[in-house]
Parts: sequence; structure tokens; C-alpha cells
Amino acid sequence: MRSFGGTRDMSEGSIIKQMLLFALPLMVGNVFQMLYNTVDSVVVGQYVGKEALAAVNSTTMIVNILVFFFNGFSVGAGVVIARHFGARDHERLHTAVETAMAMTFIFGLIFTMIGILSVKPMLRLMSTPDDVIDDAATYLTIYFVGIAGLLVYNMGSGVLRAVGDTTRPLMFLVLTSVINILLDLLFVLAFRAGIAGVAWATIIAQFISAALTLRLLTGTREIYRLTWKDLRLDGGVLRAIFKVGLPAGVQAVITAFSNVFVQSYINYFGSSCMAGWGCYNKLDQFIMLPMSSMAMAATTFVSQNIGAKKEERANRGTVTAILLSLSVTGAIAAALFFFAEEAVGLFTHDRTVIEFGALFLHANVFFLLLNCVNHVLAGALRGRGDSRGPMVIMLTAYVAIRQVYLFVVTRYIANTPFLVGFGYPVGWVTCFIIEIAYFRIRWGKKMQADKK
Repeated sequence: MRSFGGTRDMSEGSIIKQMLLFALPLMVGNVFQMLYNTVDSVVVGQYVGKEALAAVNSTTMIVNILVFFFNGFSVGAGVVIARHFGARDHERLHTAVETAMAMTFIFGLIFTMIGILSVKPMLRLMSTPDDVIDDAATYLTIYFVGIAGLLVYNMGSGVLRAVGDTTRPLMFLVLTSVINILLDLLFVLAFRAGIAGVAWATIIAQFISAALTLRLLTGTREIYRLTWKDLRLDGGVLRAIFKVGLPAGVQAVITAFSNVFVQSYINYFGSSCMAGWGCYNKLDQFIMLPMSSMAMAATTFVSQNIGAKKEERANRGTVTAILLSLSVTGAIAAALFFFAEEAVGLFTHDRTVIEFGALFLHANVFFLLLNCVNHVLAGALRGRGDSRGPMVIMLTAYVAIRQVYLFVVTRYIANTPFLVGFGYPVGWVTCFIIEIAYFRIRWGKKMQADKK
């Protein structure tokens, strides 16, 4: 195994060791990144009230529409950079870094304007109740004012991940998450700023993480250094990023938009169910951290090894990532299943909210094991440059099938919180079946042909 400064060459050495050294800091970092919004929920749930908790929780899907779309391009940039890193093409790697960051600054301006202008229309589209909508609008408007900081950090950390460095992005997240927690408590308890206070705390912390990442990228002597005078949009690199990133971004944004409609089904049952569903989603996101981290590890691992012409090693890395993801996710799912009420109780003392959150956990949590395969396989496919296949599969399962299920169940069977919440597993099971078949048909045949 060779490494270059803060980088990690994943085309050599023990596969499982490489995966763990890459994914563990990434997983811990993702935990801290999620703390930004989760801590907001905890603080307002404990010190402001369940209406404010419902407001913060109901904004997650709207934020995800823009952030997940951009993160698709972050994945695309990471694939391109990792491919050049594996091939030792330092000149093209440098060009890819400059193009990726220039694109990020442009997206930051666009998303700020779109986000602010879309707040009220999106909340109305979700059928947000009157006792929640004003607080939700306040939180979202402030959040979008600072969304550029989040985008810069996400792309900067994506650049570092592509060259195998997941440690320093983790350090930045730990620091800024602590800052976010302290500012949340200061603004809410000391300044009595309510939901606006937690929003300001979040974006201040995000800008700090962005500043630290930019300082690292511009101050390093490594091959991925960001040089301001070279900042530009290279047409060839941009096309390569869009080839992987656009399908990933479209898939993410349509899935997130579809989840807005799921939220509208939940909103029908009132603020207590909304708050419980929001708490479940926060816990669901934590359960998904191992699989999302291993999916990112698979993307970088496969990208670097394809760049280094090591096809068989890329395949073995994919299997290893799936097995590691299943092991960790299974343990977390079991713990949350047996301690569901205690987990939801971290967010609120309201008994009704806790019961709703525990209901959703008990119904859905073990189905996430299928999602381990879904996400890691999708990550491996993107590492090969195949982003369109996962996009079509996930849109079919997570959007079309899920929405058909919700429409039929709520109108012709029974409109209950349990059946609405079960729309998530329906999508996961469908995706699992289609994606396994796709991988065997499309890539299984290609691998066999390559061996011959």
C-alpha cells in the first residue's frame, strides 16, 4: 500500500483494511455532519415545543432536494478525481479539482436564491399545518442563506475522499459540530431566539467547516492543491463530472422530492405524528450511515482500481463493502428495534410523539439490510462510470413504486400511519430485486467476457 501525504492509494494492500481505514473516519464524520440538523431537533424538541420540533423535522426533505442534487455532482467529481489519481495523471487531477470547486461556487449562488424563493411554495405543497408553517419557513429561509457553506464543505471533502483522505474532513466536522451544539444552546437558552437561533447556529458552523476545508485545499503541497488563479471550468472535465454526477443528482433530487409527498401523507395525521415521523427519520439516517459510508468507500475504491487497470480487485472490494455494511447495519438495527422508545425519547418527552416514532422504527428498521446492498452496489456502479443504471433503478423503486403504493393503500385499503410509513420498505425491497438483476445481467456478462 502506498500513500502520498494525506492521500491513500487503494489499488494496493489488504482490501478489508483499505475499506475500514477509509470508511470508519467517513462514517464518524457523517455522524457529526448529521448532528447539525439532529441537534437542532433535540434542542427545539426539549426546550421550545413539539410544534417547533415538527417544523424543523418537516424541513429536512426540502433541504435534501437541493443538497442531494449537488451531492450527485460531488460524487461525479470524486469519481473523476479518483480515476486520475489511480492512473497517476496528476495534471488532469489538478484540472478536475479546479473545475469541481469553480462549479461549487456557482451552485452556491444559484441554490441560495432558489432555496429562499421556494420556501413557502414547498411548505404549502407538503400540506404543512398552520401551527407549524411559520416556524418552518423561518428555519428554512435562514438555512438557505448559509447553504453555500455546506456545499463548499461537501465538495471539498469529496475531493479529499477521492484521493483517500477521510481523516481531516472528520476533524473539521468534529470541531464544527461541537461549535454548532454550543451555539444552539447559547441562542435558544441564553438569547431565547427559538427556532431562528438553531438555524443561525447551523449555518455559522457550516461556514466554519467550509473555511477550514478551503484553507486545507489551498495551503497543501499535495497533488490535489486548489490554486485560485487556475480556477476555471474545463469542458472535458465538466462533461466527465456531469456524466456521473447528473444522473446521481437527478436521482437524489427526484427521490427527495418524492419524499416531500410522503411527508404530505404523514402531515395528514397532525403535528404529533409529524414529530414522530421526523424523529424516526433522524434515527433512520443514523442507521444508514454505515451503508452510505461503505457506498462512498466502494465508489472511491472501484474508481481508483479501474484507473489502475485492476478489475478483479475492484470486484472483490465491492463484495467486501457489502458484507461490512450488512454487519454493522444489522447490529445497529437490532439495538434500535429493542430500544425504540428510548431512542425516540432522546428528541422529546411527549408520549404520543414517542409512540409514533417507535411504531415507524419497529415496522421498518430491519428492511434497511436490503438497502445495504442497494447503496453499496450503486456506489460501485458509479465508480465504474455507470451512473445512469442506478438512477433509473432507484427512481423506479423509490419514487414510482412507492408513490403508487401510497396512493393505492391510502385510498383503497386503509389510511394509517403504519401503512404510510411502510412505503419506505416497499421501495427498498423493489430496488434490491431490480438492482441485483441489473448487476448480474449488465456487468456479470461483461466481467465474464473480459475473463475470456
